[in-house]
Amino acid sequence: MTTFTFRPLDPLKDAELLHTWVTHPKAAFWMMQDAKLEDVERAYMEIAADEHHHALLGLQDGEPAFLMEKYDPAHRELVGLYEPQPGDIGMHFLTPATDTPVHGFTRSVITAVMAHLFEDPAVARVVVEPDVSNKAVHALNEAVGFVPEREIQKPEKAALLSFCTREQFFEVQHSLAATAVTA
Repeated sequence: MTTFTFRPLDPLKDAELLHTWVTHPKAAFWMMQDAKLEDVERAYMEIAADEHHHALLGLQDGEPAFLMEKYDPAHRELVGLYEPQPGDIGMHFLTPATDTPVHGFTRSVITAVMAHLFEDPAVARVVVEPDVSNKAVHALNEAVGFVPEREIQKPEKAALLSFCTREQFFEVQHSLAATAVTA
């Protein structure tokens, strides 16, 4: 099992790395394909200054391995598009393109991201709103317990609003662990 750690993203120090990740063709759903380095710095400086939005780097063996963002959907991203509940937190994650893909890596990442979010006892439910055409992330979301609710129209995309409660996530993890033991 892969173990990841998390650290706050440094918008200036990490901008060059992030720029390579978010402008890669495989990161098309991140919607920063044409971003310049300064655009990435500016976007993540804004996040760093925002009390309702946070960016973290996921580390593997101390090296940056993925990007995670968490946000308060009552104040960012989904304002007016659904009725937030106490304990809701929004999430985005990005695994960078690689020439040497590791089977199961992205699923390990989303599992670690979810576990990290649920370490906060105030978090009861994770909310995501991926592009409706991003079938790969829909499958990953469902694999960790997300249940799609409905399509919504955001300014930049048609999105699939989905939710995963703490109970749904841990039920899936328990099922996977039980299956692994009996396999």
